[in-house]
Amino acid sequence: MRRARSPQLLAGLLAGAGVAHLLVPKPFDSMVPRVLPGAPRTWTYASAAVELALAAGVALPRTRERSATAAAAFFVAVLPGNVQMAVDWRDRPAPLRRAALARLPLQVPLVLWARKVARDAR
Repeated sequence: MRRARSPQLLAGLLAGAGVAHLLVPKPFDSMVPRVLPGAPRTWTYASAAVELALAAGVALPRTRERSATAAAAFFVAVLPGNVQMAVDWRDRPAPLRRAALARLPLQVPLVLWARKVARDAR
């Protein structure tokens, strides 16, 4: 039963993140690495679009394998943003610092989860 729900849960996580990027973009803007060209808001909205597209792809059995593989790559690609957040938040109060640091190792289970969803879709 859990395996059957896993793709829907992953799709929900991606969709929720995409909607959050659209509705409350400011915190995400600050995570955009400064080395990227252009306005941070552009990257925030682009990330939202990718997350929503991946969510749709993971939700559909026909596109699940490719979309989940792409989601795993996306989770790796956004790691520099999480690193940027951890660096920028090093002077914040301890609970916020811990939250920023906790995001870093959480990328690993997200990547593994997306890869498992892709494998199970074969």
